[in-house]
Amino acid sequence: MLPLRLTTYILVSGIVIFALHFPRFLQSYFVLYSFTTLSLPVIYLINRWVKLDILHRFLPFIQSLAEITVVIGIVYTTGSINSVFSGIFVLTIISAALVSRLAGTLSIASLISLAYAACIWLSLGIEGHPGSSSKALEAIFLSQDVTFYSIFLHILTYFLVAFISGFLVERIKTRDRQLADTSLALRQAKLETDDILKHLNSGLLTIDRSAKIVYFNRAGEDILGYREENIKGKDFREIFSSRMPHLARMLEDALIVNKASDRGEIEIIDENGRKVPIGLSTSLLLDDNRQVRGVIAIFQDLTETKKLEEKIRAADKLAAVGELSAAIAHEIRNPMAAISGSVEVLRSELEVSGENKRLMDLIVRESCRLNEILSDFLLYARSNRALISRVELCRLVSDVFEVIKHHPSFKPNMAMKFASAESYIYVYSDQDQLRQILINLIVNACQALGDRGGEINIDIDYLEDGKVLLQVGDNGPGIDDATLPKIFDPFYSTKRDGTGLGLAIVSRLAASLNIEVSISTGAGKGTTFYLTFKGSSPGRVNSDSQKAPENLQPSPFAPVI
Repeated sequence: MLPLRLTTYILVSGIVIFALHFPRFLQSYFVLYSFTTLSLPVIYLINRWVKLDILHRFLPFIQSLAEITVVIGIVYTTGSINSVFSGIFVLTIISAALVSRLAGTLSIASLISLAYAACIWLSLGIEGHPGSSSKALEAIFLSQDVTFYSIFLHILTYFLVAFISGFLVERIKTRDRQLADTSLALRQAKLETDDILKHLNSGLLTIDRSAKIVYFNRAGEDILGYREENIKGKDFREIFSSRMPHLARMLEDALIVNKASDRGEIEIIDENGRKVPIGLSTSLLLDDNRQVRGVIAIFQDLTETKKLEEKIRAADKLAAVGELSAAIAHEIRNPMAAISGSVEVLRSELEVSGENKRLMDLIVRESCRLNEILSDFLLYARSNRALISRVELCRLVSDVFEVIKHHPSFKPNMAMKFASAESYIYVYSDQDQLRQILINLIVNACQALGDRGGEINIDIDYLEDGKVLLQVGDNGPGIDDATLPKIFDPFYSTKRDGTGLGLAIVSRLAASLNIEVSISTGAGKGTTFYLTFKGSSPGRVNSDSQKAPENLQPSPFAPVI
């Protein structure tokens, strides 16, 4: 719209200035016309930042009126009905059609027709009957047919141009709105589709018929270790053949042999050289002629799934072995109890000495040791259901300390120290199983310290998220890197008389109680086990209202809230 108005203004200005030599009666109208026309670009520019709806709406209409006035003056000056410049009105009508509706365009055409008829009326009145414009209409009808039809055709042309241009502009605007709505819908659909594909948990890879990579989502980047910007548009065989040939072969089969795969498992090598199991399925993209135009590959990292499957298989195996072992252990325990009891009776009733006494003591001692092994084995093998209740940890630690003091592994040169953030700390757990965990950990620490003695420290504190952390540490020799991965394996022990079930029992009971177990150790650095209670604690108890148990080992307590 603006270029057409400026073009018309340049044309009209040239006629007024160079053809008519700027006549006096047009000067004021031409100044108004120039001002309104040259103001249009400024108003449209400002309207991008500041909404000037009134000026934006009415200034083009005022400019059209000023243009009609100036062009009427040109037509009147250059021969009225014989003027060759009456065609400029067509440009004015088209300009109005670009900013107005059909009704507005017809209104402009009506104004132009009335102005043109008035111009002819006025000119004929002056030429035929000076001083009597009232007889101008009579002059029109008394003139030759050429004059009448010329006026009629001019007015008819103006209305036809107004109707056609207005109608076409309406159609164009309607199509533009439809196109804009369609484009917006397409952009929205594309955004939603891209957003969905980008945030899929599964990797998504698309290749075209020329083996070029077309699409690669975020999950695919994380699984395969490539970035989309680095591989998009490249041949997948060049990218994947070195580290993941199985993936390249399945994609090639789908593309060349048209062999889609519903579900398959392959292994790839990630960027760190680690083998990663991948679940992969491929689908063919077909065109209207059922010709392959690409392949879609959907894949998932199965590492965690494989670990879970291993855990389930191990749990099933342990459950089966546990049931069988428990039955066997019971059968062994009964005769062992009879043997041990019989030997005790014989030792009390018979007078034995020397080698016979030593052998009898050996039978009693080894029977007791075998009974302890069977007890640990039964504790590990059976899976009793946890009885969850509110457990006070400080009291429980005190009770465990009393048990440990009478344990054979505890030596006089060992010190057990306890520190707690508060006098009373509660958790939800099974008290008996939790006691067994603490006993096993402290006994393990005592055995690690051995005859040289040392310190065993128990610390309890709250974490930032409200969880409870219990630490069992010693200043013993620590655990070397080669032994560390095996410490929770059943029947693995570095001690001469160890059963290898102490820490295995800790791991199994902690798992059943939803307690996270971690360890910090190193050769010559001592060992600390961390028990994190994941379940919510029943809340803190103010020490002003209750006192700590008196039989706890004296040690500096952390400040009590």
